[in-house]
Amino acid sequence: QVQLVETGGGLVQPGGSLRLSCAHSVRTFSVYAMGWFRQAPGKEREFVAVISWTEDTTYYANSVKGRFTISKDSAKKTVYLQMNRLTPEDTAVYYCYADKNFGDALYYSDYDVKRSLDTWGQGTLVTVSS
Repeated sequence: QVQLVETGGGLVQPGGSLRLSCAHSVRTFSVYAMGWFRQAPGKEREFVAVISWTEDTTYYANSVKGRFTISKDSAKKTVYLQMNRLTPEDTAVYYCYADKNFGDALYYSDYDVKRSLDTWGQGTLVTVSS
């Protein structure tokens, strides 16, 4: 069972930045992608970003493109989400996930795909407020 542990959430003012980290703790794994979803109060969980574990290919939701950057450190088994120019609309619990498949933003927006994901972190709260 892949274990994912997120860190880095917190309170930030509009226009500020935060970096989230997600480390997995297994010796070997068959993960082909890692990424982030987020869930705001009263809303469904939505895709944010994904990175291929075997390449450097990345995909982003339109709402964060140009502001957020996903990256990885394979040696540390960690994926990062650098979030810049944050707005109150970015306030949500952010969840890291690992996937045996890899797809683009449209793929991860599919309801059945989201339901099929079974490896999640515990979530970290990001609050953007003045």
